[in-house]
Amino acid sequence: MKRAVFLDRDGTINIEKKYLSKPEQLVLFPGTEAAMKRLQDAGYLLIIVTNQSGIGRGYYTEADMHKVHERLLEMFAPHGIDIAKIYFAPESPEEPSRGRKPSPAFLNDARDEFDIDLAQSYMIGDKLIDLQCGWNAGIGKSILVRTGYGAEWEQKEPEAVKQAWVVDSIVEAAEKILKG
Repeated sequence: MKRAVFLDRDGTINIEKKYLSKPEQLVLFPGTEAAMKRLQDAGYLLIIVTNQSGIGRGYYTEADMHKVHERLLEMFAPHGIDIAKIYFAPESPEEPSRGRKPSPAFLNDARDEFDIDLAQSYMIGDKLIDLQCGWNAGIGKSILVRTGYGAEWEQKEPEAVKQAWVVDSIVEAAEKILKG
């Protein structure tokens, strides 16, 4: 079985922009490419799991989101980073959704599709729902990054996040994963 690192997108690997919908708005956090490459080189599959409620709210289209994802993959390509898959939930929070985090559905789908051992895998995100998604799937460890909304969640819900690793960035998350 394989190991994976599941990553939230906005606020975790790229700078949070309210309802990011244009490729030119995409800015990665410093060190993101190197951190992800180190994880990949250590044998982890890299999988993005993202809620994209802006689609369900009518702020942008699914095609707009796919253009952002194409740009993201273009930014990773020169570094040899391969994203195994990007799972996305386009529904607004008010709509029924199979995959919208904190649902573990996409992690379970990835487990089945890629033969992943979730207990040996990680979930990295900047919101409590990211952590809960990992916990709901039986992930080995959920990691809260203080980028994006992470610092706010750490202050707002200290009891809820205390079972997670809390780090400053994806770079520190990668270091912690690689150290075990």
